[in-house]
Amino acid sequence: MFRRRVSEGKTEAAVPDGGRPAGPAESGRPAPGSVGPGTPGPGTPGPGARGSDGPGGRGRAAAEPWGPPPAGLDVSVPHPARVWNYWLGGRDYFGADRAAGEELSREFPHIAATARAERAFLVRAVRFLAGPARIQQFLDIGAGLPAGGNTHEIAQRIAPDTAIVYADHDPVVRLHAKALLSSPMLASTPEGAVSYVDADLRDVAAILAGAAGILDVARPVALIMLGVLGHVGDYGAARSITSQLMNALPAGSYLVIADGVAADATIGGAQRRYEDSVRRRYGQSTPAPYHLRRPDELASFFAGLDLIEPGVVPCQRWRPDGRGGDGAAQDEVAAWCGVARKP
Repeated sequence: MFRRRVSEGKTEAAVPDGGRPAGPAESGRPAPGSVGPGTPGPGTPGPGARGSDGPGGRGRAAAEPWGPPPAGLDVSVPHPARVWNYWLGGRDYFGADRAAGEELSREFPHIAATARAERAFLVRAVRFLAGPARIQQFLDIGAGLPAGGNTHEIAQRIAPDTAIVYADHDPVVRLHAKALLSSPMLASTPEGAVSYVDADLRDVAAILAGAAGILDVARPVALIMLGVLGHVGDYGAARSITSQLMNALPAGSYLVIADGVAADATIGGAQRRYEDSVRRRYGQSTPAPYHLRRPDELASFFAGLDLIEPGVVPCQRWRPDGRGGDGAAQDEVAAWCGVARKP
């Protein structure tokens, strides 16, 4: 999956209690848009280079803490995961990704808005799980690039001994993940653990086997699936995958889902036009078609679980905290979500 996530923090990292740098999702800034105007031109290496009018831009180019791209990557061609990272105000993108994202977000603003809404929900959900729910193990499937403000940063800021396993099968994401997770800004706390599993969403056995070395499945785990279930075209298969994963986790575990929905034909048509446009731009990097489901179908993934209030709702309506533009004015974003506990 290509995440995908909205950030709520400042461009510059702040240092909260405990001395750990705050990621974008933690420091209180409204989430930026997908790809924004930055400093380098298309094809120019420069992760995090952003100008004053790009998403997250604050009047100057951001620092480039990770240096050149990982070996083996052609950054002259945009990649969906890096474009999504740009939409979320991340710093792990290059000129070609920025240029593609700007054009796509102008033509299809609902996609960038959906990305931001999903990320803002993720931040609030992880705060709830690591805080009041006291969950200290997370399995985040389809995680995309582990850039600022992701699950382990949020959770470990609340409970430093939290263990997180990310799973993704994109080879470009794997290369970035190896480099990014070695950065002191993104590394795990000494008390906790962060791992990355190379596995496809459809291969439940591989995901669980890869996570077993880090997570203790005898204790509750939060299973996070943001923006991934639409990559499984068959509705029954998508439900089966979710059920198999939750069946492998003990009572007290949680399921967290957010996804784009097709509440009407307008959204469905816009999604098809977006995918046609992406195919023209990304070529071989084109992600699989994304299948939008109805809100009631999304709710069915939580069957047999105890939904946490307010239930399955538009992302902006799940426990809004006043950050990132929550509220009625953004209800047109076609992303819904929910959190549920396994009894």
